[in-house]
Amino acid sequence: MNELISSHARQIEIVTERFVLRPLRASDAGLIAHYTADRRVAEGTRSIPHPLPPGASEAYVRRAMSDDRDEDVWAIDGSANKLAEVLGVVSLTRIDQEQSELGFWIGAGFWNTGFATEAVSALVEANPHSSRTLFAEAFQDNPGSARVLTNCGFEYLGDAESWSLARNARVPTWTYLRKMT
Repeated sequence: MNELISSHARQIEIVTERFVLRPLRASDAGLIAHYTADRRVAEGTRSIPHPLPPGASEAYVRRAMSDDRDEDVWAIDGSANKLAEVLGVVSLTRIDQEQSELGFWIGAGFWNTGFATEAVSALVEANPHSSRTLFAEAFQDNPGSARVLTNCGFEYLGDAESWSLARNARVPTWTYLRKMT
């Protein structure tokens, strides 16, 4: 069972077995820059450029910490269990009052550890946006991310495509939906 802790600018902290999902803080920029400088991580997302421009991770953290942000971003913080302070991030972007889009990435050194599934599952269970519906997508050349979504109760909706900044191209995606109870 996940434990909810106090909020930071309307954003809760969520405790899982191996880490805490917490709002980003300025000190996270260095690890975020380190992980997202890896082409494989950047190319698994829509919005991370490769190569990562100077100051990009600091700007990302500032936006995530802003009270007028359009996306809630949580660091996957394993420091309480002798892991890195940032293992990756998970996020929710409100689409409308009852729908949000979920996104996530994990540092390449932590792939195949179950961290992504644990983080996404905890965020879905907490449902901090009180959404009735969550959407997510995975690039079709990234079946690991698709497995994370299906393991967390997302159902396949269909094929689409999204722009990837790192690839400078449209990339085929699988789109997923999770109806909340």
